[in-house]
Order: sequence, then structure tokens, then C-alpha cells
Amino acid sequence: MQQLKSRIEAVLFVTAKALTLEEIAVYLDKEPEEIEEALLELIMDYGSRDGALEIDDENGYILQVKEDYSDIVEKICPVDLSAAVLRTLLVIALKQPIRQTELVKLRSAAYEHVAELVEKGLVSKHKDKNGRSINLKTTSKFAEYFKLKGDTRALAQQLEKSLNDAS
Repeated sequence: MQQLKSRIEAVLFVTAKALTLEEIAVYLDKEPEEIEEALLELIMDYGSRDGALEIDDENGYILQVKEDYSDIVEKICPVDLSAAVLRTLLVIALKQPIRQTELVKLRSAAYEHVAELVEKGLVSKHKDKNGRSINLKTTSKFAEYFKLKGDTRALAQQLEKSLNDAS
């Protein structure tokens, strides 16, 4: 059961929107009833921790930062980028260069997010050698925006580790 809960947690972490039981079941190739049981345990696990994350189930299921910690999130991630767009940006930073088609498999609303990130100058789009696929990577403005110095991929990995340690 723990492995299924971890897999559900991974799905919720990388998705940009609240998911139904059925959508999670499809992603994990499991029956919705099995997902529901593991998901309820996972919600209870998060509820019993004194952590900053929770699973909200009001309009589907989504992993989010608790309201009590929104002031910290706003200091780190200015509010002009939504949490969903920030998650997409994190995936790009961790996996760069990443094909846009691969990103869309990981983040369902990625096309809209990429458009916003390109518009803000945080991500660049380049066609690869075959001229058909679009590769994405962060820009120097990304590093400036988050006041980063050094290898942005290493810094993104540190951020991901910090997020995982907090949960």
C-alpha cells in the first residue's frame, strides 16, 4: 500500500490541476476503488503530520501548501506565477532541456504554462536538430527572477529535495 500511496503522491505533485479518482487510476493503471483507499490513507497521513503540505479534495485531489504557509510561498515565489505554473517551471528546470511533448505528458496544462513562462522570459523554446520537436529550458532571467547563482539545474534539484524533505 505504501508504494501505491507514494505513486499517488508523485502524480499529485506533477499535475497542474485537481484530479478525479478515475484520472489517477488511469495514470497508475489501477482500479478507482484501490486508488480511493490509498488516497484516503494518504490524506490522513498528511493530516497527521505537522508539515506544510496537504491534499485538498474539494474539487478533485491536489497536493498543495497549507494556507498557514502562504506567506513563505509568496516570499519565495511571487504571486504573479500560480502554483501550477511554478510546478511546470520546476519540471523544466529539473529536466532541461526537455521536449515540450514530454513535459505535456507530465503536466497536462503545460502548453498554457509554457506560453506564460516564455512570455515572462523565464523559459526559452528552441526546435531541435530535426526541426520538429520543441525543446524547453530556463533562461538567465529565470536565475535572476529567483535570485539564483550557479548551476540552475543543481539549484532546482536542491529545491526539489527540500520540498520532498518537508513532506
